[in-house]
Amino acid sequence: MDINSSAKLLNLVQRNRGGEKCGVYSICSGHPAVIDAGLRQALDDGSLALIESTSSQVNQFGGYTGLTAAQFAASVRQAAQRIGTPEEQVLLGGDHLGPYPWRNQPAATALSHARELVRSCVLAGYGKIHLDASMACAGDQSPLAEDVVADRAAALCRTAEDAFAEMPAGNSPPLYIIGTEVPIPGGETHEGEPPAVTSVEQMRRTLEVFRGAFDRHKVSSARERVIGIVVQPGVEFGEKVIFEYDRKKAERLSASLPHAPALVYEAHSTDYQPREALGQLVEDHFAILKVGPALTFAFREAIFALSAMEREYLAGNRTLQLSEVRAALEAAMLRNPSHWRPYYHGSEEEQKLARSFSYSDRIRYYWPDPEVQHQLNQLIKNLTECPPAPTLISQYLPLEYEAISSGTIAPEPMDMIDHHIRLVLRSYASACGTLKQ
Repeated sequence: MDINSSAKLLNLVQRNRGGEKCGVYSICSGHPAVIDAGLRQALDDGSLALIESTSSQVNQFGGYTGLTAAQFAASVRQAAQRIGTPEEQVLLGGDHLGPYPWRNQPAATALSHARELVRSCVLAGYGKIHLDASMACAGDQSPLAEDVVADRAAALCRTAEDAFAEMPAGNSPPLYIIGTEVPIPGGETHEGEPPAVTSVEQMRRTLEVFRGAFDRHKVSSARERVIGIVVQPGVEFGEKVIFEYDRKKAERLSASLPHAPALVYEAHSTDYQPREALGQLVEDHFAILKVGPALTFAFREAIFALSAMEREYLAGNRTLQLSEVRAALEAAMLRNPSHWRPYYHGSEEEQKLARSFSYSDRIRYYWPDPEVQHQLNQLIKNLTECPPAPTLISQYLPLEYEAISSGTIAPEPMDMIDHHIRLVLRSYASACGTLKQ
């Protein structure tokens, strides 16, 4: 972890609290194409690339990406070197670090795993740590009392501080995010009313409870490095619904941040919010915008469009083996439905549609599948060797067609995928005040 990357984040927090319209978007994804796009966007803008892995994506058992924290950190650093993004512009973070992946186990076991996860992230150089012990484990009363959540989070902070003490001199100490009103990782909700905005009283109560817990676990000095608190600004998304930000409902919360500590709000599940709403969130001190599924959603859109071009363009080419990306994804999801079945409802046809096109984007769990990867590589190979006609690109990826026509990108499949993901990232960069035109 480079000292300057932590300093950049602290500077953004301080400037936002000073009234500037500036913030940072946090890319919560383990997908290599998404990470590459984020690093390229940061390079072009000269901004901070804040890249976070969740406890489900990356952990000591591999998570659904198959990577440990050390392996994930190494992969991001290697990607940054390949792309040319300076080290001081890259900051790693851990999102929802706590017992979530092991919540079906007894609390003692789940929290032991959570402590090991936090320790591994700090030792891997993660500079931003979201302490999230908000979920009940087997045997717990649900929902957990706020003092229990805070006490468990403070214990995780103690582990992080002890791990940092083992690191060589010259590293920046971890920056922390706290909060008990934490949305479900991945941001899923059912149809219905938008989530209620966190009350000012609840926010103040959270800060007070965490202050006491940090004192009990003898990590009072770490309180000075708590830069943000997770609250609910009233934004969320689900299978077929997006709840947009209504700043009037969050007006009182926005105006009530304490003078000390001078922290900001971290907004989760901001995926699919309009650019204007993202900008309003930053103006209202929700200065850290978390985004993940919307980026892999964009990746999926690009892949499906390229697959359609391949069918139209190369179906009659007997020298090529056409890819079967969509079939491989569907087979993988049916073979292991645990990542999507609790989230998708309705008839078999409705569930089938959701598996491919839902805002919840549960399909993101299946891209690492070996057969899916094989078919994806075949798709890229075919369209690299036989570039699709411009008219097909215009039909299926019209925004990429415009970028190709203007000379912004090459008519290569990987360039089109990257551009499509960065369309989302540019909305966030614009909202955070970092986008260079």
